[in-house]
Amino acid sequence: MIISGGFTFFVLIIIAFVFIFIASSIKIIRQYEKGLVETLGKYTGTKSSGLNIIIPIFQRMLRVDMRERVIDVPPQSVITKDNVSVVVDAIIYFQVTDPVKVVYNIENFALAALKLAQTNLRNVIGDMELDSTLTSREKINTQLREVMDEATDKWGVKVTRVEIQKIDPPRDITDAMSKQMKAEREKRANILEAEGLRQAAILKAEGAKQAVILDAEAVKEKQVLEATGQAEAIRKVAEAEKYKIEVVYNAIHEGKPTNDLIAIKYLEALSNIADGQATKVFLPLETSGVTASIGGIAELFKEGSNIKEKK
Repeated sequence: MIISGGFTFFVLIIIAFVFIFIASSIKIIRQYEKGLVETLGKYTGTKSSGLNIIIPIFQRMLRVDMRERVIDVPPQSVITKDNVSVVVDAIIYFQVTDPVKVVYNIENFALAALKLAQTNLRNVIGDMELDSTLTSREKINTQLREVMDEATDKWGVKVTRVEIQKIDPPRDITDAMSKQMKAEREKRANILEAEGLRQAAILKAEGAKQAVILDAEAVKEKQVLEATGQAEAIRKVAEAEKYKIEVVYNAIHEGKPTNDLIAIKYLEALSNIADGQATKVFLPLETSGVTASIGGIAELFKEGSNIKEKK
């Protein structure tokens, strides 16, 4: 019975040892982790996420978080290029890209990155004046990220972003800047008001100019229309007179008048013309035929007189 009880106890110890051995050999790695396997203290491989088996006692596994993480840089006093002391704090975003380097090349990456950020923050802002510091946060972020990314590359870490949270100048500088901003706003307001008045005056002058132009165009159009109407009326009258003359001419020639009759009618027309108010009378140039007829009439009158005298 004693031997049987001791054997049972021994078997239980062996079973417990086997259970512990198997449990120690099974390692579950999460999705965002990598597992570094060391055999007798020497790195022998990297395990991915999922179920992995190692040899207990001879091997061990180090888990490395591959997610993007944040380091908060505490506020610190920094002197700018123009000797103004400002308080600056920042946030660093980083992600492990090589788990082997981050474990074996640096002891405490978070502390090293913090000190590196503080040092480079002083260097970057120390090369800038206060006004540039306050208006160039994006430039500061970019410079810090580039410097830190280059320095942390050998540690297997990628600095993804650096963000300046705040830059606080001294109280007297803040008050002076406030007054300056107020003066600038008033200046811009005055400039905008003057510009508005100038634009209003220009628009008013342009309106008056356009009104004058439109009035002149209206007068011009009126005169053109009146002249066109008068010309059309004269043309119509001339056509009517021409038609009347043609009718009279045709009627005369159809009646076959003698030169003596034409001469008499010509003299009657001259008498009618002379009865007008005009001081000058223009006669047609082609009057040779009519003149000859008048001469013939005069001869007739002379002959008539001679006959009466003889009687």
